[in-house]
Amino acid sequence: MTDSSHPHTSRKHAPRSFKYVLMLGALAALPALTTDMYLPSLPAVEADLHTTQTAAQLTLSGTLVGAGFGQLVIGPFSDRFGRRLPLIIGISLHVAISLLCSITPNIETLTGLRVLQGFFNAAAAVVALAVIRDRFVGSAAARLLSRLMLVIGVAPLLAPTVGQAIAGIWNWRAVFYALALIGVVLVAIVLKFMPETLPENRRSPGHPKHVAKAYWALLRDRHFMALAVIPGLGLALIMSYVVGSPFVFQNEYGLTAQQFALVFALNGAALVLSAQLNAALVRKFPPVRLLRTALVVQLVLALLLLLVVATGAGGAFGVIAGLWLVLSMQGMVPANASVLALHNYGHMAGTAAAVIGALQSGVAGLVSPLVGVLGGNSLSMVIVMIGSCALAVAVLAVGTPAFRKGGWAENAGLDDGERVSADD
Repeated sequence: MTDSSHPHTSRKHAPRSFKYVLMLGALAALPALTTDMYLPSLPAVEADLHTTQTAAQLTLSGTLVGAGFGQLVIGPFSDRFGRRLPLIIGISLHVAISLLCSITPNIETLTGLRVLQGFFNAAAAVVALAVIRDRFVGSAAARLLSRLMLVIGVAPLLAPTVGQAIAGIWNWRAVFYALALIGVVLVAIVLKFMPETLPENRRSPGHPKHVAKAYWALLRDRHFMALAVIPGLGLALIMSYVVGSPFVFQNEYGLTAQQFALVFALNGAALVLSAQLNAALVRKFPPVRLLRTALVVQLVLALLLLLVVATGAGGAFGVIAGLWLVLSMQGMVPANASVLALHNYGHMAGTAAAVIGALQSGVAGLVSPLVGVLGGNSLSMVIVMIGSCALAVAVLAVGTPAFRKGGWAENAGLDDGERVSADD
């Protein structure tokens, strides 16, 4: 199976150096940094702005919803004008909005600004994914995405600790000064080092009718939509943990802010390790098989976590261990699902990546507030996580041949990135 839209750049000459991976990873990690550096400050925001836990959590969910809409706009924009311009505009506005967040007077203004922040820094995530599809397909792309998870995974490993340190020295508002500084650095990196991966002769016309037609084609593709929504359900699982864990561990189990940051980093390591395992396994097994296995195992582990929470077995340590195991499967989900979804859409990678990203942010943004609505405790957090995982398994089963006899044969062209490259 060959994709004629694939650029005529040999895989062995395509930029897969450590610096290139680091650059794309830093861009893709910006939305995660925006969320995770701010995460330990949620209780302080609740107290300082005289609001509720649910309202404070909405400042996180609002960022995701904004990112969902942002990607739908920025994706086609990048197909029309190239990859660099959306990055420069989006990250620059991220800087400006971060500075406004630092002086917000109330929770309503902060929530609105966070929606805008998510909208504009979505450029970093959608363009990073589109750049990968510009260069690679199949297992080669899955391996690169998995390697990127090593860089992206630094966000949950370090960001809460850094955010807690900044807020501890100054206050939670100073976290947004740090986010603005990160944005300035990323703009400088893009200007100096980011190559344009979409030549003018491969750009879309960008007319509203053309954009609408492209989105309609994607929405009508049941296989694509099923695979595209799975990363969103995965992020919903993660964000259910993210928005609930500060209150669960600090209020319910009595951990200090520093202890919580350590727990968060430990669980972030689970994501990084599983992503690197996926990068190794995808050389031997089809991405679709790894995706199916990871989702089923994750659902079983989530149900076991529910048993731990319901019975109180092991206390905080039991919950931490159970969460680590559930999250250890997540690093194998988004890379494989995204690569499979993007495979046939190299000619409009930005638009296709936008749909994946919009679903990822939008689904997570809509689902994660349920943790607070259901009580904000450990039981509600785990129930929402289970629901997200169970729905992902159901979508994969109904929308793709992954669970059917002979299902691998239908995806044979996606099994080996060496075979599907247009350069061969």
